Amino acid sequence: MTQAQTWSQRFESALHPAIARFNASIGFDIKLIEYDLTGSQAHARMLGKCGIISPEEATQLVEGLEQIRQEYRSGQFTPGIDAEDVHFAVERRLTELVGDVGKKLHTARSRNDQVGTDTRLYLRDRIQGIRQRILAFQEVLLKLAERHVETPIPGYTHLQRAQPLSLAHHLLAYVEMAQRDWERLGEIYRRTNISPLGSGALAGTTFPIDRHYAAELLGFGGVYANSLDGVSDRDFAIEFACASSLILMHLSRLSEEVILWSSEEFSFVTLKDSCSTGSSIMPQKKNPDVPELVRGKAGRVFGHLHGLLVLMKGLPLAYNKDLQEDKEAIFDCVETTDACLEAMTILLEEGLEFRPERLAAAVAEDFSNATDVADYLAAKGVPFREAYNLVGKVVRASLAAGKLLKDLTLEEWQALHPQFEEDIYAAIAPERVISARNSYGGTGFERVREALAAARDRWEACKNSTP
Repeated sequence: MTQAQTWSQRFESALHPAIARFNASIGFDIKLIEYDLTGSQAHARMLGKCGIISPEEATQLVEGLEQIRQEYRSGQFTPGIDAEDVHFAVERRLTELVGDVGKKLHTARSRNDQVGTDTRLYLRDRIQGIRQRILAFQEVLLKLAERHVETPIPGYTHLQRAQPLSLAHHLLAYVEMAQRDWERLGEIYRRTNISPLGSGALAGTTFPIDRHYAAELLGFGGVYANSLDGVSDRDFAIEFACASSLILMHLSRLSEEVILWSSEEFSFVTLKDSCSTGSSIMPQKKNPDVPELVRGKAGRVFGHLHGLLVLMKGLPLAYNKDLQEDKEAIFDCVETTDACLEAMTILLEEGLEFRPERLAAAVAEDFSNATDVADYLAAKGVPFREAYNLVGKVVRASLAAGKLLKDLTLEEWQALHPQFEEDIYAAIAPERVISARNSYGGTGFERVREALAAARDRWEACKNSTP
């Protein structure tokens, strides 16, 4: 059995059933139906305003499209593969509802500019939702940071103990990453919020349309200046996939830290039952499923970015059927990013608990205060490089003696250099090591409180802003 064609009488025979299935996009582009209906209503109103169809016909079309919306929401309208795509499914149902006037809806419009409009309306909407998720994620980080300004945590470079930090300072680093993500999506929103409607198949139209009026009805900030670019541009989709990849990369880095922190080797956090699972064979285990899944899903989103770039790299102007393949990548980037932000927000808010006593013990059992010994000597006039080399010898001698720096006697210190005095012990205490780093952007407690206040003010401003 062959598939009845939905295009012109140029074709003498219909599609082979397997090719019809291969060609159809209704299975996934049905997600665009609400946006297709909204875009079509604006197009119908524009046609009526410009006198291309009568005002009465425009009203019939708008009302018919609204009826389809209600049918879809109630589950009465469920187009199948015979519809090929969401655009034809809507047009066919509209004609059933309002008769031949339904066939006028496609006047001065191609599926090429139609799908471009629908996709932008969809992505514009979802970008706003993801930006709200980012703000919720930031809020939880800020609340955690406010509780842990003076909680120490080991800082690492090369995954080796480096210098102790305020836990709040560590958490605020992720607030900053999320801020860039929020701002980046705002920029992408503005480039997504441009209307291709009226570009036609590729060359515009002979009808006296008003593209700016249709764009205004849809809340677009402008229209594409070039019809070829309007129907073939997918930069906005690639930019979104890039922004999603960066969001997931940031979440994945935090996930990796949570996974490490929750291990027996670190024991910096305790995972709660609400956000972890057990082993099917080892009853003692509690697995960090949420951060592991986020870490895994990051690769999936990275793949979509690469796929979109490869999809576009060889396409001549203007529209090509290859562009049908952008939808599933965009949809999955949106849904995966949204879900991962929600899951990580819940994990931080409800699913884990820091262990301050373990963190305090951790920063007291290493040589991460070695730089402060060098700084101590430099402050007393010893050239820093000389002090640096001396401290290396101190650490080596301490290791050989099985001691930490805090355990050296004053005599041992002074045997290494006469500038060491009793105040060396205060200078290398973890709280002092952290609080002393009061340079702008540093981990000193005063600076961290300032940074927290600034981040909270910025968050409030973002929460009340428009893109």
